[in-house]
Amino acid sequence: MFEIERIVRTALEEDIGLGDVTTEVTVDPETIARAELVAKEDFCLAGIDVAAAVFRTLDPEVAFEKLLEDGRKVRRGEVLAWIKGRAAVLLQGERVALNLLQRMCGIATLTTSYVERVAGTDAVIVDTRKTVPGLRALDKYAVRMGGGRNHRIGLFDGVLIKENHISAAGGITAAIERAREKLPHTLKIEIETRNLDEVQEALTAGADIIMLDNMTLEEMRQGVDLIGGRALVEASGGVNLDSVRDIAETGVNIISVGALTHSVSAADISLLFD
Repeated sequence: MFEIERIVRTALEEDIGLGDVTTEVTVDPETIARAELVAKEDFCLAGIDVAAAVFRTLDPEVAFEKLLEDGRKVRRGEVLAWIKGRAAVLLQGERVALNLLQRMCGIATLTTSYVERVAGTDAVIVDTRKTVPGLRALDKYAVRMGGGRNHRIGLFDGVLIKENHISAAGGITAAIERAREKLPHTLKIEIETRNLDEVQEALTAGADIIMLDNMTLEEMRQGVDLIGGRALVEASGGVNLDSVRDIAETGVNIISVGALTHSVSAADISLLFD
């Protein structure tokens, strides 16, 4: 909840600044209005409570009646919520509420597409840290609403030894051994590999999760066979809707998709005064 409040307040301060000039010179501050949030296309809903928080941050007296819950597949023309309050407040919060809600719905919708493509396999779809700075909590929540799962939230809650860490540490084995010495037993070690030789080295060194980065489908299959269940296997790099099913069928456990949050298209939603 704290993260939502911080994000909403920051966005409102950015947009309103010293005041909404247009509204101040055209709308009586006591005018009451009623509006609806309407879906202009099909999508997966995520962020309806965030939209409500925008208006209630501006004025706790605003009535926000959500008609649908997050995670629901919405059809074009459906009304997501009714809003009633001072017209000036609704106008001031409109753009921020839509910006956040449309982005979150876009992320959830794209995630759903990936999840549906791998249905029937053992692979799960996860996000990455490729999020908009300041919006990570919302981006990752939206992924969950779309049926995906979250990778680590930030640098603080998981160990992922990547190519540059390996170079700086002096190699895969050295990096894993150093990490094992310093980490509590509750944290797993994941390491990025680029070829089968590196997969073997990571396995020998005791990695808990081995990432197959930008490998071909055949290399992934060989990597999964080589690991043989002794570590979790993550596929990363070059994943798209056309390739994700084939990747899942190589037997990997996890498929990380940066596009879920870095290349998303906002859902089309309107706020219309009644």
